[in-house]
Amino acid sequence: MLIVVGGLPAAGKTTLSRLLAARVGAVHLRIDTIEQAIVRSGLTDHPVGPVGYVVGYALAEEQLRQGLTVVAESVNPLAVTRDAWREAAVRAGVGVVEVEVRCSDPVEHRRRAVSRSVDVPGLPLPGWAEIVGREYEPWERERVVVDTAGQSPEESLDVLVAAVAAAGPPA
Repeated sequence: MLIVVGGLPAAGKTTLSRLLAARVGAVHLRIDTIEQAIVRSGLTDHPVGPVGYVVGYALAEEQLRQGLTVVAESVNPLAVTRDAWREAAVRAGVGVVEVEVRCSDPVEHRRRAVSRSVDVPGLPLPGWAEIVGREYEPWERERVVVDTAGQSPEESLDVLVAAVAAAGPPA
């Protein structure tokens, strides 16, 4: 199955995606890693535009066709990007569960944003003003929502695993 994880920067997407992939034995596909690799190639600078997502869709589809579960993680800010992930799953003939990760406490969210460190060398992290000012279309369809505010990553993971199991094929 394809598990698409989206949400604003510093909400907890990467932490949860890594934990989820380890828990269910899935491939973790991160758009930040793909985009930074494209920048390192010398072909472009940040922001790279849609190319990172397009590469991500292709990689996810290939892994899904091999029978692997994929956790695809990105901000996923637009309906068009969310639709493209679903289309990759349809082409691969697998189910898809969409997950929106939120941090409903703005003080905690801001603290995370300003205190986090870069884990992909060279990746520019957005500041708080960029995060709250970012274009982020509301989700218009059913999805799993995990609010990471006030709980540990492991507590958020337990909520996510239960919700994914209820929403889609067994993880």
